[in-house]
Amino acid sequence: MAHPSPDPLAAVPLPRSPLDTGDHVRRWYENELGWATVPGPPVELLTGLRFDVLEVPAEAGHAALRHLGPGSPVAVRADRMRLLVAAGSADELPGLLDWLEWGSLALDLRAIGAGGRIEAPLPPRGARGTAVDGSQGAAVWLRPPEPDCEVEPALPTLSALGGGGGGAPDLVRLVDTMATQCHRIRLRQARYQALAFS
Repeated sequence: MAHPSPDPLAAVPLPRSPLDTGDHVRRWYENELGWATVPGPPVELLTGLRFDVLEVPAEAGHAALRHLGPGSPVAVRADRMRLLVAAGSADELPGLLDWLEWGSLALDLRAIGAGGRIEAPLPPRGARGTAVDGSQGAAVWLRPPEPDCEVEPALPTLSALGGGGGGAPDLVRLVDTMATQCHRIRLRQARYQALAFS
């Protein structure tokens, strides 16, 4: 009995993607910046080690950019902005909001600190070891971190209050500006809803 001849194409493996984006992104963060990532896809950055993150509506974040130093990284994903701040700042946020008299209001201001993680924004175009094109909806750097530079001295910190921060941006001014803008957004949305139901 004759056996059917094997299909010569069956032994050819399927083509691989020319670029494993996740591996390149992970290597850029770990090797170029020295930042910790979470194992497995998608690539995520651990917070609370070298930085914490304040996440707000992009409109509120844009208003606060003037309070950041030039080396302070900022990422955007859809309509949300993520501002990197000094490690430990997430723990300080509730008390700081109370002190600024914003604590009793529901603000669209989220802090991600120790034990947290964020989606790793795509490395900037032309970053060493990457050839990543931005995909729609992915987080991207508005102000990317600089490889081979320590990011911590440029991050907003609470210790900057009273001049003790060594030139670091002031977390108090940053949070107050973002809280003000978040409240304005909330009031505007409430007004639109009231008009829609009238």
